[in-house]
Parts: sequence; C-alpha cells; structure tokens
Amino acid sequence: MTTPLFVQVRCKPGTTYDIANAISLREFHSELYSTSGEFDLLVKIYPPEGGDIGHFVNESFAGIDGIERTLTTLTFKAF
Repeated sequence: MTTPLFVQVRCKPGTTYDIANAISLREFHSELYSTSGEFDLLVKIYPPEGGDIGHFVNESFAGIDGIERTLTTLTFKAF
C-alpha cells in the first residue's frame, strides 16, 4: 500500500457541504473531514502506486464547483 497524501480544500462560502458530497460520490478518498481554520475540508487519499500524483489530484478534484484552493501534503513514513 502506498503512503497517504492529504489534501486540504478551501471552499467558497456556503458550498462546503455540496463539495463534500461531490467528493464522496467520486470515491477516490479514504477519509473526508470538515475542519476549522484556513481550509474547510481535509481529504485523506491513497493514490495509485507508481502514478503521477499531481495528475491524480487534479483529475480527482476537476470540475467540482466551489473549490477555491487546495493544498496537498505528501507523506513518507508513519511512525
């Protein structure tokens, strides 16, 4: 299994639940949380092994209206 990556999602005001629902329907994630702070959602993803992570993330979120910004954090090792 690959190590996970985390994507934080900033949503336009009033769209967080719609965006969370759209992400849920696409089923590319392991876990999805609402969060406080600069970003509204946190998505845990296990990307396909050996694939282009940037392309995978772009394709996963493409076309979801209301997303203002994402921030992707790659992980390397769990302790």
